[in-house]
Amino acid sequence: MENEKLSLPNYNIPEDLENVVAVTTLDRLYNWGRRSSVWPLMFGLACCAIEMIAAQTARYDMARFGMEVMRPTPRQADMMLVSGTVTKKMLPSIIRLYNQMPEPKYVVAMGACASSGGPFKEGYNVVAGIDKFLPVDVYIPGCPPTPQALIAGLIKLQEKIDRQSIKTVRWYNKEKKDGNYVPMPILGPDLIDVRRNADIKQAAAVAKVTQESA
Repeated sequence: MENEKLSLPNYNIPEDLENVVAVTTLDRLYNWGRRSSVWPLMFGLACCAIEMIAAQTARYDMARFGMEVMRPTPRQADMMLVSGTVTKKMLPSIIRLYNQMPEPKYVVAMGACASSGGPFKEGYNVVAGIDKFLPVDVYIPGCPPTPQALIAGLIKLQEKIDRQSIKTVRWYNKEKKDGNYVPMPILGPDLIDVRRNADIKQAAAVAKVTQESA
């Protein structure tokens, strides 16, 4: 009796599939496909880019995580690694590349410079963190981060993708027809984020009233 084959009379399951049937959800299957084929944009800014290149070598082998296909065009990439110091002169080009990337897309701030400005934070020509203009998904600390730290950050990105649902992700939101488009900043005496025009006008009006009353 113990050696008899277990029969399933209520299910029409072929014999070759009886032991390999798996029950899953659409979200899990969808996220598994995306997390295992994240294509970074072939784009580097400063010394962090050297560590990004090292992570692709055989010693660290970032290909194990499905991230070895670095695309030279933003239209075939879905992850931007901001690897280095973001200057105000370079920022419009970064935003242009980001807007050309299709959804779903992710941004990883690699290193202290990309995250907060790093040792150049007080510099007149440096943006104190790419998150002031782009939505960052993962921050990787270090100056520069090691290839191991980069791989650990990309694993965190995979974990974030695993928790997403088709019902809540922004690229399927019908209310946001423009997706996650970021308007181009205006480069003048300083960078002006056009999304803050209302706040800037209000602050200017308050300053004018204060000056006139004084």
